[in-house]
Amino acid sequence: MRIEDEIKLDYSDVLIRPKRSTLGSRKDVDLERGFTFRNYDGDTIDDYRHYRGVPIMASNMDGVGTVEMADKLAQQGMFTCLVKTLAVNELVDYFNKEKHTLPRPSNNDYRKEHVAMSIGITDTDLAKFNGVYKQVTKGNLKYVCIDVANGYSERFGNFVRKFRKKFPNVVIIAGNVVTGEMTEELILNGADIVKVGIGPGSVCTTRIQTGVGYPQLSAVMECADAAHGLGGHIIADGGCSTPGDVVKAFAGGADFVMLGGMLAGHDEGGGNIITKHYETNELIYELGTHLDNHTRKIEEKSFVQFYGMSSDAANTKHFGGLKDYRSSEGREVLVPYRGNVANTIQDILGGIRSACTYAGAQRLKHLMRCATFIRCNDTHNRVFEKN
Repeated sequence: MRIEDEIKLDYSDVLIRPKRSTLGSRKDVDLERGFTFRNYDGDTIDDYRHYRGVPIMASNMDGVGTVEMADKLAQQGMFTCLVKTLAVNELVDYFNKEKHTLPRPSNNDYRKEHVAMSIGITDTDLAKFNGVYKQVTKGNLKYVCIDVANGYSERFGNFVRKFRKKFPNVVIIAGNVVTGEMTEELILNGADIVKVGIGPGSVCTTRIQTGVGYPQLSAVMECADAAHGLGGHIIADGGCSTPGDVVKAFAGGADFVMLGGMLAGHDEGGGNIITKHYETNELIYELGTHLDNHTRKIEEKSFVQFYGMSSDAANTKHFGGLKDYRSSEGREVLVPYRGNVANTIQDILGGIRSACTYAGAQRLKHLMRCATFIRCNDTHNRVFEKN
């Protein structure tokens, strides 16, 4: 046993220091990034790059990583990791549909360039991917997300290595880990992009159930440093609850930022809308009656169910319940129903553009080198926040 004394930071522990900028408007900020992947042996799309887009990802969670969400985000050049539970025929139909092009200069098939199939690390998962890959038009299935909660097992590293050998023409997203040495190992085993984050998510209870985790901003900074030294890339996965948190992840070195809770509760995520009625403090009086004769106004609010993928709710839905050797490591919540995701996308992208003007970064790729973090005890005024 040992104790590390070095202070580790979360998004809530810092702010970004503003600096003099030559940018005249938020519209001058370029949010697109272009990446060349270290281990991928496939076609380039332009200027020898394998990827070009706005590097924000929808998580492969129920209510977020849906095909409807993928299509809507791709219209903005954003990325989606589809849920693991889609059937082979659904995936084949999705990736084989007639070419869908973006209303953007790159004009690439957006399902090929902005959507990943998600799998675990069992033989069944490998067979499932192989089944989809063989039936999909060559080149249409470009990305895979090999996703486990604990990326530190030898079995996981071996699976990534085995997958890379079998599918050299697929971009591998692999995780989750939170330290530099495991980031390096996964990249050396064949991963192109490493998912970083253990326990920071809004519906993840791993830190509560196990006591295991790592403050997310420090994890992002350390894993980014390790990955970039090898020509790899990382995703900051989890812990973002505001556009400002997304900005801090990019400023800390993340190449992509993955969102779950921030994209939950929208039409594109599916799920049943649950309506609840609440008694408010506003009084309603009947005309011509005594002042004591009043009722309280009833307010109607709509919600959508959202849960972690290691929660009891997810395990019950997909596997008939938790195995007798497991405990739930996720919570089930009701998030406010928010309609079309377009407004949320605008809110997130607008926040990032504004941050870049404060930091003097004309392009998102410059934000990391332009940003200076300030450690602080409190990041914003909470006077009018709801309890």
